[in-house]
Amino acid sequence: MTVVPTAAQLAWQESGFGLFLHFGVNTFHGKEWSDGTLDPATFDPTELDARQWARTAAEAGAGHVILTAKHHDGFCLWPTGTTAYSVASSPWREGRGDVVAELAEACREVGIGLGLYLSPWDRNASCYDDPAAYDAFYVRQLTELCTRYGPLTELWFDGAGSENRRYDWDAVMAVVDAHQPDAMVFNMGRPTLRWAGNEDGLAEDPCWYATDSTGISVYDDGAHGLDQVRYLPPECDVPIRRNWFWHPDDLHTLKSQEHLLALWYRSVGLGAGLLLNVPPDRRGLIDATDRTRLLDFTAELRRRFAAPLAGDLSPAGEGETLVRFPGPVSFDHLELREELTSGQHITGHEVLADGRPVASGGTVGVRRVHATRATTARELLVRLRGGSTLASVTAYRTGHTSFPALQPQPASMTDKFDAPQPR
Repeated sequence: MTVVPTAAQLAWQESGFGLFLHFGVNTFHGKEWSDGTLDPATFDPTELDARQWARTAAEAGAGHVILTAKHHDGFCLWPTGTTAYSVASSPWREGRGDVVAELAEACREVGIGLGLYLSPWDRNASCYDDPAAYDAFYVRQLTELCTRYGPLTELWFDGAGSENRRYDWDAVMAVVDAHQPDAMVFNMGRPTLRWAGNEDGLAEDPCWYATDSTGISVYDDGAHGLDQVRYLPPECDVPIRRNWFWHPDDLHTLKSQEHLLALWYRSVGLGAGLLLNVPPDRRGLIDATDRTRLLDFTAELRRRFAAPLAGDLSPAGEGETLVRFPGPVSFDHLELREELTSGQHITGHEVLADGRPVASGGTVGVRRVHATRATTARELLVRLRGGSTLASVTAYRTGHTSFPALQPQPASMTDKFDAPQPR
């Protein structure tokens, strides 16, 4: 069955890269997951500057940011009418602050999208064990977020802690349909995006967009069946350090520029999206070292892909496309793009220069990046399986003939005993 993307899905895929901002009461306690009992008075970022967050994202080339408006602990970064467990009970801005509002304004100023993470699992809400009462509570929270802050790019529904819980997704999606119909929906409810299946920032080849199921979390090996096959491009989430929230003692786990480049090639370069977590610290600022590493990584990406050499495409036989350049071009990278308006079809591809293979793989999707041996050619022949067409083929001379290497990474601090337990 062929399923086709919406215009909003294609726009999200073209963007390809966003920043995750894990921030909340956990930030002030060195916690990844807390149980909803941390004192809201401990939330007190003395230098919070959402404009710095948004500027950092824009300078990195991110199309959007996603803020943890409420994590599993239930602490809300906006003054909600549903619970006192929020910024309104903190000393920050004398209890009159609104992190979501400040970030929404900052994103508008720099022209990037705002996405919000609203955890379905809530370890503070007294009504959580009453499904009907909690569903109504959650819908009220989502309605506040969907009506107060302008257009949202993405709504992020994390499955952790909800592996055996059923929510009233029809009611949740009615809120989205009414107030944020253009927002991408991550992984649960009636999703338009899916989780890649790991928290390492890695996609796979083949990277399929059509699926009849999604994964829930790293704590559930099963798949959640969908009502039908849907077009759901994957999003690869990964933290820039070992942990999702900022910690004072994990700077040594900051990922190297080489590793971040390796992640980009194995997510965006395989046709997926990349959501890189760069968390604000206890001051309410993105740490200078993290910021520098992020901007060095994205500057190197821009350097590598600064001089595109686009070829002209023409049919060359059954399943074959001829790529002609104005003259001989020297390259070590190729980017192929599939025409996706009628859905994803390419199941395999091979690129030849002067009759010799220089690149091959499975799916192409919104983009497929290959590192090749240093090659000079006037024409390329692309052989496709799957009966689709290419939108473009572009050559680059980056100075690199292979993907950067993935490096061993330390495990997350999320303790196994604190993992979601079956309900």
